[in-house]
Amino acid sequence: MSGIRGEGNAMPGGDQEPGRYYVGVDVGTGSVRAALVDQRGILLAFADQPINKWEPQFNHHEQSSEDIWAACCVVTKKVVQGIDSNQIRGLGFDATCSLVVLDEQFRPIPVNHEGDSHRNIIMWLDHRAVSQVHRINQTQHSVLQYVGGVMSVEMQAPKLLWLKENLRETCWDKAGHFFDLPDFLSWKATGVTARSLCSLVCKWTYSAEKGWDDSFWKMIGLEDLVADNYRKIGNQVLPPGASLGNGLTPEAAQDLGLPAGIAVAASLIDAHAGGLGVIGTDVRGHGLACEGQPVTSRLAVICGTSSCHMGISKDPIFVPGVWGPYFSAMVPGFWLNEGGQSVTGKLIDHMVQGHVAFPELQAKATARCQSVYAYLNSHLDLIKKAQPVGFLTVDLHVWPDFHGNRSPLADLTLKGMLLLPLCPVEWLEVVSPCLCNFYIYIRHEELCFPSPSPGRWEGVTGLKLSQDLDDLAILYLATVQAIAFGTRFIIEAMEAAGHSISTLFLCGGLSKNPLFVQMHADITGMPVVLSQEVESVLVGAAILGACASGDFTSVQEAMARMSKVGKVVFPRLEDKRYYDKKYQVFLKLVEHQKEYAAIMKGD
Repeated sequence: MSGIRGEGNAMPGGDQEPGRYYVGVDVGTGSVRAALVDQRGILLAFADQPINKWEPQFNHHEQSSEDIWAACCVVTKKVVQGIDSNQIRGLGFDATCSLVVLDEQFRPIPVNHEGDSHRNIIMWLDHRAVSQVHRINQTQHSVLQYVGGVMSVEMQAPKLLWLKENLRETCWDKAGHFFDLPDFLSWKATGVTARSLCSLVCKWTYSAEKGWDDSFWKMIGLEDLVADNYRKIGNQVLPPGASLGNGLTPEAAQDLGLPAGIAVAASLIDAHAGGLGVIGTDVRGHGLACEGQPVTSRLAVICGTSSCHMGISKDPIFVPGVWGPYFSAMVPGFWLNEGGQSVTGKLIDHMVQGHVAFPELQAKATARCQSVYAYLNSHLDLIKKAQPVGFLTVDLHVWPDFHGNRSPLADLTLKGMLLLPLCPVEWLEVVSPCLCNFYIYIRHEELCFPSPSPGRWEGVTGLKLSQDLDDLAILYLATVQAIAFGTRFIIEAMEAAGHSISTLFLCGGLSKNPLFVQMHADITGMPVVLSQEVESVLVGAAILGACASGDFTSVQEAMARMSKVGKVVFPRLEDKRYYDKKYQVFLKLVEHQKEYAAIMKGD
């Protein structure tokens, strides 16, 4: 069965027997995407639609469930144009782990001081609940051992507590339903309020074996959720891929442009859908160490706005600073550990777009009909001379935690760092606009300058303004390397706790960048597998729909049938010593940052 790819195009070709198709819908941070996928895991059509975001104040990030559902309807209608509706068998959703708030009648209610009920979602990256998560972690309750020992502000319990403490009358008292965004979408499609085991286990402290822990919610001041028998946050829980109710309701079918009654699956968080889409890939014949090894030797890295590192095990493994172990949260029957790096894709954009040479870069990339990153990659090849590209950063090192460290340090207070040489071309004035909250560390003199505010560098004198595109390209390279070093840091923490990892499986937007992929291979020393279908998150969502339809006997069977190797990138082992040395510097950066913080807090 063949298909024509394109924005909203999908037409079966030839005279072959009609195939079976599945629709996967992925709600990311900035857009909703959909794909029509066949039984082999091949994308026949793709569409995307932007969604709105609001930031009413610093660290407050909000969205609208009505806006997101409308975008879902736009993209699903596009991808099934020209397809016989009888061939569409199932629908699967994945989404960011954002918090959706509805009243008793399932109407949106505000999560903001402005009282705007249209903005009824607290986004996953929202950090308003820092005080609440600190108090939750001080309880040292036993449920915290399943989130690496420290709960993240990105999880739902601190957000719920913030709503109760800050919007008691306008939100908390009126709320009838709190959904993780993936579960909101499956409810909207089916009318079934059952939650996915994935979202509840990973973000809400639910246990696949024991259920909710009453003592936790009472201890943190949310005992009213217990008194209501958890009706507001979910007391019916289903594994990902399970079929919900009677399938797609007539109303939702009309909205989405899909046949009423088709199977709708219990959902996944977006990163977990990516993991599902790649981790079970058949790797025979590619010369990989993981061939013939258990699937537990693989690490799925889903790299987009943020990066998530998904490793599975047959028995629970507790990794300090890494979320989990979560039973059956991604692959049924396996325990999941999830490491993460916040806002990695956004960090690269921030560093590049904030540089004084960005307008020049943009103009040159446009003239060549290239993306700015394709242009930067080719520019790095031009300036590398005889040595490998990675060696251009011998004197430039970045610590990438603009948004705090998610794993394995689980420290919200950490900031980014830049280690510079004392060199004739000074960098600080060039990069200062994009390095607010960065620590600038000048080698040899051991001085650390916290940036007081964007563009203010009165305490740093004698610097020159460089507008060189070379400087921007090297800063971009150092940032990409820093993210790869962060991945290595997480892998080493997981291996120290008992994981045995030999191969990386990358997907997500950043995996389309050859430099990003090669740096991950070189810096971790592991081969990187890229899927035949680059939109692996959408394949994962479609796998859910395929399982719900009954066309596959298990999630594992669907994974093996619908995931295929596209390309393997091997590490350049001759560069290992160089990256080992840079990794030592990488670890020193955070040591020094902690030392500086301790000095400033001291008497």
